[in-house]
Amino acid sequence: MSSMCYASIRINADEFNVLDFGAAGDGNADYSMAFIKGWNNTCSATAKSPTMVIPKGKTFLVRPITFAGPCKSSDITIMLSGSIIAPNGPNEWKEHDKSKWFEIQGVDSLQIDGSGTIDGRGKPWWDISCKINKKEGCIKLAPTELKFDRCNNLRMNNMNFINSPQTHVTVMGCNGVEFGFLSIQAPGTSPNTDGIHIQASSNVYIHNAHISDGDDCISIGDNTSNINITQVDCGPGHGVSIGSLGKDGGEVHVENITVSNINFKGTTNGARIKTWQVGKGTVKHIVFSKLNFTDVENPIIIDQHYCDVADSCKETDTGVYIDDVLYAQSFGTSKTEVAINLNCSSSSPCTNIIVDTIQLKPANPGQRVISSCNNANGQSKGTDQPKCCF
Repeated sequence: MSSMCYASIRINADEFNVLDFGAAGDGNADYSMAFIKGWNNTCSATAKSPTMVIPKGKTFLVRPITFAGPCKSSDITIMLSGSIIAPNGPNEWKEHDKSKWFEIQGVDSLQIDGSGTIDGRGKPWWDISCKINKKEGCIKLAPTELKFDRCNNLRMNNMNFINSPQTHVTVMGCNGVEFGFLSIQAPGTSPNTDGIHIQASSNVYIHNAHISDGDDCISIGDNTSNINITQVDCGPGHGVSIGSLGKDGGEVHVENITVSNINFKGTTNGARIKTWQVGKGTVKHIVFSKLNFTDVENPIIIDQHYCDVADSCKETDTGVYIDDVLYAQSFGTSKTEVAINLNCSSSSPCTNIIVDTIQLKPANPGQRVISSCNNANGQSKGTDQPKCCF
């Protein structure tokens, strides 16, 4: 009987269906081992294009797991058409690293597709987050829903992510990444639930995504270069952020970042660069263009005095050098009076900032909008509203 069941599920020798390895997909039992066995068989397969299948119409409870490479094939696919759900709350992580849930490590030439859903079931984590509830026993660290660690030539399309305990998708130490047609959803009140975080990675292309969460829709960390983000709906959330950078006084290297065709709706920031005063290094060659803002606080902001606790960070004689930033062809409404806020450091002023055809109006009747510059040097082009403060 088992051989008949195997044959009915297994389409060909190149496919490894988690049902073949004991996963029933009833949403209740723990199927982590079935996923590990399915992955190990896929990764060790000598076929040209092996595929791990997580079938449609099934829900799989999976505890913290890692899919590790390198794999034998140079063309690996995960066809995720069903749903993966996390254990329900922090008590299930007692023996595990609380920063991780689903991690893919050291796998090159991986493609993930299938219109499936990854559900982090984050509410029990949010309820005891120190950001919301600062009582004794609150937590600052919670799992990332999906982390890619040192994965090159990575593609992920048509996926749905909901309710991560913390960041939904992290890209760490990767080169050659494309994410397209993603949906990332969490309540606007959920703490630290960034949509996508990019760190120590290069040549990353993100397009056609809808992201709503309780933190940055997309955040760009240190040691990143050649990042292209376009055609993204962002909100609620904290906008698209470069940073925060330089928190521990380290050397920052971020360059060649292009953010275009973004619709911000009801976000607490729009296009943001944020650095700590103790940081060093450079952020350069940045483009924000064709942005649309609807009821956005701080549509355009550089904050070189970033601090996660208000008024607790002392002035320093250091700073991350920000150079060659273009804001162009962007329109919409601001909920704050200061619609363009270039708050740079006296010890490391911003240079070569260009504001070209920015039209921002007040979101509320009777309100005005202004621009504010502090140690920011640059020029205004086109017709800008509010008039730029250079």
